[in-house]
Amino acid sequence: MVDVRTDNGSFWFASLGELARAPVAQTIPDSVDVAIIGAGYTGLWSAYYLKQAQPDLKIAVFEANSVGFGASGRNGGWCMGLAYGINEMLSRPEQRDAGLALLLAMHDTVDEVGRVSQRENIDCHYAKGGTLRVASTPHHLNMLQAGVARMHDLGFSEEDYRWLPTGESTQRIGITPNLGASYTPHCAAIHPARLVHGLAATLRARDVAIFEGTPVVSYSAQKLELSDGRMIRADRIIRATEGYTDSLRGERRKFLPLYSMVVATTQLPAAVWDVIGLRHRETFGDGRRMVIYGQRTEDDRLVFGGRGGYYFGSRIRPVIPADDPDVQSVGRMLRYLFPILQDYAVTHGWGGLMGVPRHWRPCVTFDRSSGIGSAGGYTGEGVAASNLAARILTDLILERDTEITQLAWVDDHARRWEPEPVRWLGAKALRYFARKADAEEFRTGRASRRWGKWFNSLVG
Repeated sequence: MVDVRTDNGSFWFASLGELARAPVAQTIPDSVDVAIIGAGYTGLWSAYYLKQAQPDLKIAVFEANSVGFGASGRNGGWCMGLAYGINEMLSRPEQRDAGLALLLAMHDTVDEVGRVSQRENIDCHYAKGGTLRVASTPHHLNMLQAGVARMHDLGFSEEDYRWLPTGESTQRIGITPNLGASYTPHCAAIHPARLVHGLAATLRARDVAIFEGTPVVSYSAQKLELSDGRMIRADRIIRATEGYTDSLRGERRKFLPLYSMVVATTQLPAAVWDVIGLRHRETFGDGRRMVIYGQRTEDDRLVFGGRGGYYFGSRIRPVIPADDPDVQSVGRMLRYLFPILQDYAVTHGWGGLMGVPRHWRPCVTFDRSSGIGSAGGYTGEGVAASNLAARILTDLILERDTEITQLAWVDDHARRWEPEPVRWLGAKALRYFARKADAEEFRTGRASRRWGKWFNSLVG
């Protein structure tokens, strides 16, 4: 076991309380039935469903740091019924049915996370309050209203997607400016670190071994190599490393590690929440390209995040401190959107990476001949998507032909990202185009044709 980081800098980890546990030294076996690389959502959900289907399986999870140290333990806490790439599929007639099947599966996945949390007594502060996308400009207004109309054209009702005019929207969320909002109930706010640690505790109780501080450096058919040189035999191997995939030999450039930055306020009094709203713990964002996202926690803090950037050479920053300029920028944006927060402290600030595949869509795959499978590529929207991906992967491994093994994520491989400095320049261009397009739309109220078009050319 190497030195294990038990603090990823987030409010979520700091508030784990009784769930926080120091890694325990364990005897690593020479062989297992299933070896999983990564103790985040994808790896732990995969272990959960495999063990549920075949309780006699000998499963081991190998984690370089501690359970949930990466994106699973420091994200914004949105368990959302959508995933990257679905809206693009819905906009293309030839892919509409496939996109609709994915969307319906994601809707059910939000409830599945709630069902498992209740069944396994995982207190992850699950609250299915839905999500609001606020129109901050006239362009956002037109875009979001068109999005609701498109969902109705696909057969969804007002129960699934509806438009809230300014008066109703302002009652739901006191954000500035607020020209109205789209709303869907298919999203839940959670405490992400409590979910991932609760899953780990459930698995340990069922004799799934989780080896923290045990980095894997490479893997191939039926074997994986640990950082200390030991070789482990496994009939089946699952790579669930998301944005940390570059750390494995031979896997470079499969994912682009992009960063998000997040802040959390002190606990806010009832009078402040009377202004901010979010009475049902709705999650919220708006229509800008430089994505923002927020939620009201169970203990009445406001957690708010925004997209950060990329570091040359896909450099990994294990912990990003609260005084990082990008974290501070997110804090300033929070107070701009909610002026009532000017006199209230931001108590935590952190950041972390997410894995972005070249085609900006998740992929689930399993090769029966080698026994190797993987799932990931959620682009910052993996809390629910990882659950669906793990269930798909479980069915593929167990050779079960189900509805979800027919979904479009299966074997949707992306090519690798370009070598440096091309991908660094591309990432910089992406952020530049997004900021320019957003600024133009906030200034004019109209869609940015030039900057928006260039941004879309990079993300699809």
